[in-house]
Amino acid sequence: MIILIVYFIGIALQLMFNLPIPGTVIGLILLFLALYFGIVKVEMIEDICEVLISHMSFLFIPAGVGLITSFGMLNGKIVPFIVIVIISTCVVWIVTAYVVTFLRKVCSK
Repeated sequence: MIILIVYFIGIALQLMFNLPIPGTVIGLILLFLALYFGIVKVEMIEDICEVLISHMSFLFIPAGVGLITSFGMLNGKIVPFIVIVIISTCVVWIVTAYVVTFLRKVCSK
């Protein structure tokens, strides 16, 4: 219920203030802050998080189907698309590495 409530709060904030950030991202930020400040304990959401992670591949099926149905739009643009995918993947790896390094330094103090 906690994750669902945070999700709905994020969506509501996005709609109320017409923010350019998706409501789901706002909800994740709120959940992170609640965990960081101890408002929500890890034990309170641990079980549902394990369920969601164990079914993550199933949750990506709609996105995959959407990509396949839009594949015709990529006709003649496949090379730029592949380049963008490779570059964005590398950027995500690099940013993730720096964030993990930063958080390890901050949390170890």
